[in-house]
Amino acid sequence: MTDSGSNTFQLVLMPSGRRGAVARGTNLLDASRSLGVDLESICGGRQTCGKCQVIVEEGQFAKHALTSVADHLTPIGDVERAYLEKNGIAGRRLACAAEVTGDLLVTVPEESQARKQIIAKAATERAIEVHPAVRLVYVETEAATLGDHRGDWERLQQAAAEQWKLENLTIDLRTLRGLQTSLRRREAYLANGRHGLSLAVWREREVIRVEPGYAEGAYGLAVDVGSTTVVAHLCDLRTGAVLATEAAMNPQVRYGEDLMSRVSYGMTEPQGVDRMHRAVIRTIQDLAEKAAASIGRPAEAILDVVLVGNTVMQHLFLGIDPVELGGAPFAPASSSPYDLKARDLGLAFHPAARLHVLPCIAGHVGADHVAVLLAEAPHQRDEMSLVIDVGTNAEISLGNREEVLCASSPTGPAFEGAQITHGQRAASGAIERVRIDPETLEPRWRVIGWDDWVTAEAGPPIPEAARATGICGSGIIEVVAEMFLTGILSSDGRVQEAAARRSSRVRWNGRTGEYLLAGPRETATGSEIVVTQNDVRAIQLAKAALYAGVKLLMAHRGVRQVSRISLAGAFGSYIDPLHAMVLGMIPDCDLDRVAAVGNAAGDGARIALLSDEQRAEGERLAGWVRHVQTATEPAFQDEFVSAMAIPHASDPFPHLEDILASRPSDEKAAPRERRRAKPVGSRGQHGG
Repeated sequence: MTDSGSNTFQLVLMPSGRRGAVARGTNLLDASRSLGVDLESICGGRQTCGKCQVIVEEGQFAKHALTSVADHLTPIGDVERAYLEKNGIAGRRLACAAEVTGDLLVTVPEESQARKQIIAKAATERAIEVHPAVRLVYVETEAATLGDHRGDWERLQQAAAEQWKLENLTIDLRTLRGLQTSLRRREAYLANGRHGLSLAVWREREVIRVEPGYAEGAYGLAVDVGSTTVVAHLCDLRTGAVLATEAAMNPQVRYGEDLMSRVSYGMTEPQGVDRMHRAVIRTIQDLAEKAAASIGRPAEAILDVVLVGNTVMQHLFLGIDPVELGGAPFAPASSSPYDLKARDLGLAFHPAARLHVLPCIAGHVGADHVAVLLAEAPHQRDEMSLVIDVGTNAEISLGNREEVLCASSPTGPAFEGAQITHGQRAASGAIERVRIDPETLEPRWRVIGWDDWVTAEAGPPIPEAARATGICGSGIIEVVAEMFLTGILSSDGRVQEAAARRSSRVRWNGRTGEYLLAGPRETATGSEIVVTQNDVRAIQLAKAALYAGVKLLMAHRGVRQVSRISLAGAFGSYIDPLHAMVLGMIPDCDLDRVAAVGNAAGDGARIALLSDEQRAEGERLAGWVRHVQTATEPAFQDEFVSAMAIPHASDPFPHLEDILASRPSDEKAAPRERRRAKPVGSRGQHGG
């Protein structure tokens, strides 16, 4: 925490995760740009366009060791106040009108970002047998007569039993309130004197919607609430088609980049849990409204929802304090699946819309991993399959149809660019691919938003769109792997003095080695982008935790080799498998059998949305899969220490050695480029 008398303060910008020291009195717009976060400002800072709006987050943020309050910006002036009042804006500041006077954690809304966050959101094509929990039936019911003393619901109930064998149906109270209005609508009248109604029935038990006449539309929402991103797929419940997909950064990132930081925030802030709960519910509502609007429908058209997330996310979107997950024995409030009304969470969908939450497996293996298992189905294969959902808390499964084991490993947010000197989440300008010449140690890289490689060399200035703002997760993986391949790093991750004699890019900052990746001419900020010894160590710690978890499962399963590796999650989808193996993130395997499978958790949520049988299968899997607790396994620490080496202290990697040995010397540092299909509507997030 910065001393109050200091002339420099810490500024943290979310959701990019960029942070740094800024001088007292620095204009917030200028400070943000100096840290590589460009804000929109078409008026040139004259407080007239309103494009540079930011939100000051208030409270103690232990993760960042600072206390942020609105008073740490200069007071609102007359011009800014007039603009905010005229446009009905509350709870925001104009960055161009405010100066820094203390430590701050600031959220930059998406609309204020000049370089928009890149978020993976595309649904993968999968074969799904459509049998949703909510289905439509058309019923003809008798009209009321003076001699018939039954209510309209009882007549409809009997007709549904006779025509569709739907016995003992109930009806949601809010649906019942509109039943007679639907019966009296002109579309409901038939020539035979009866009424025709379309019913949406949940699990053959409850009528949740009544429409006059023949109505076909039935929509559902599959939502994956990740630690960093929230993705929602709007689906046609009748055909199974994905009609729209929307994604957003998880707003809880501002309260902590990793899960334990959010648990800590909930413990230290009196309103912390409620604040995080409301933030994610608002985001889900916004995504639903955008998805529905894209097909010309309101959010009220959504009848069924499936939500998945890791255990901490699950607690928070349900409004449950996750404090018990912060320490042993890591007990969740409940590991069972949940069926409730969407309105119970404050979601404004159809008034009677249902909501299903898949079960958890263990304290840190949540519903999102159950969804991954539904999507990847290792339990249906004969071969030994490894499934890794790479995130701030990696969830791992290993097995086949005989037995599947699972575990979680605390990788932390380094893979997403956090805890890295010039790390950032994926956005335009972030370095995503890196190659280092094995002879000269000169780098070339690609940034998000620019399709060509950028070479660090003297010459004309590079285009502004090609200038780097930082390094995202896939970029940091590749640069560390390349530094090892070219001899800049030893196998224990240390910067080598011999490399410093070969190139001025390898240098010493005091006693700490670093590699100059991009100079001032190649960056958007005019500052260098370096990879430091501490950055390498952060990646080693993260990859060692992941690999140790994998080795622990292999030991418990009694295998030394895996036949297939699936890398799931937004970040996992953009890791180059060869660089991942060079670094030692994954065990030895034929690279042709290593596949990026996209947002498998979101796909699994979609499978559960479209198939009630798969919801039951998810519950069965959660009880059948055997959990291995890494926190209490003595062997985990030994594996972790060995896995700190690059790629590993003792494990053989014959497939990796064969690939590296077979390439010409001038290609040693240029692993084959793995092209990926672009998600519809955006490039995917790969590095958070």
